Amino acid sequence: MKKRYSLLIICYYTLVQINGQVITNYTTSEGLLDNFVECLDVDSQDNIWFGTSMGLQMFDGDNWVTYNTTDYPDMVSDNIKVIRAMNNGDIWIGTDFGACRFDGSSWTTFDNTNGLNHNIVKSIDEAADGVIWVGTMTGISYYDGSEWGTLESPHWSGVNVTIAVSSDHIWFGSPLGGITFYDGEDYTTYDSSAGLINNNTTDLLIDNDGNKWIGTDIGISVLDENNLNVSQFTQMYILPPPDTLNQIVDLDMDSEGRIWAGIYVGYLGVGGVAMWDGNDWIDYDESDGLVGPNIRGLEIDSYDNVWVATGTGVSKIGNQASEISDIEESRVSVYPNPCNGRVTVSLGGHCASGTITVFDIQGRFIQNNHFLHSSKVNLEIQGEPGTYLIQLMKENSPQNKEVVPVMKL
Repeated sequence: MKKRYSLLIICYYTLVQINGQVITNYTTSEGLLDNFVECLDVDSQDNIWFGTSMGLQMFDGDNWVTYNTTDYPDMVSDNIKVIRAMNNGDIWIGTDFGACRFDGSSWTTFDNTNGLNHNIVKSIDEAADGVIWVGTMTGISYYDGSEWGTLESPHWSGVNVTIAVSSDHIWFGSPLGGITFYDGEDYTTYDSSAGLINNNTTDLLIDNDGNKWIGTDIGISVLDENNLNVSQFTQMYILPPPDTLNQIVDLDMDSEGRIWAGIYVGYLGVGGVAMWDGNDWIDYDESDGLVGPNIRGLEIDSYDNVWVATGTGVSKIGNQASEISDIEESRVSVYPNPCNGRVTVSLGGHCASGTITVFDIQGRFIQNNHFLHSSKVNLEIQGEPGTYLIQLMKENSPQNKEVVPVMKL
């Protein structure tokens, strides 16, 4: 059966906003301390903090600053498992030897000799009142800035997820016990008997509508604001058959309310990042440019860049927004219409050099075509019928970028 393609060319418009993604990778070649990045966080200044087995590193977009026990002997350990940037600018790290606070100049260590209930730290979060909540291998400790306190563990398997809204509104996730709500006095647990897909909680995210997105080792369960089960997702990232279930490593949400999930299935050595846009899951992996499959965590900065820590470096999935304003008469055209997939891009009669890039409607890269001293470029659009965006970038031109929305039917 032959496929037919139809192109809709828009050459007269006032404003077109194209949302796509550009992936930038960072390894030791770019200044990263170690390629195996265990965890990460973003502070209020959009500095990115990376935890490795060789120490802590901060990246401000240009410069790398490293903190380790050699240069900072008061640090509890170089092997960083958890990072959390606090509202006052403090950076807290969790290790297998306790927690440590960095106030910008000095480090203070907390362990089972001065407040923590266990040295193996699994999670750290800050409530609105500034109290720091620490999940450990055996339970919960909290710090009000001067004194430590301890709560009974909601499950014998410990606490590896902590979401502190306030000191009387806290959610805990346990490796084998689902999630638990703490109201300042009592615990209420939601596990497989309440509809969770699995009791092995790996992360928890509360969205703008109060829905709880619960990451597990076989997928995601969603509870609504009344804690009733409403959705189950097990195939956000498509695995090679016959495997289907996705092990969630981390969850986050961008400013548009889109849910991002880091996924890694260890026994397959396969992983990637998936984004829920409200209707569909869109995934990114090595074939799209991610630096590696071993996803360790993800965080989103204030520009909606998604930073992904892996076992082979760090990837930044950039929210590429191209704005083309006040283009009254674009001389770029694409024809014929309809076509069999092969089209000609006319540059308006002028010879030019540059690149034609094709994205799908979700902004995923499809193909690149380079041209040199041409007025027309023959192009065969790859992929299934659908809506595509053809981006033309001309060399040696101050206004070198034009985007033509294309519909392929």
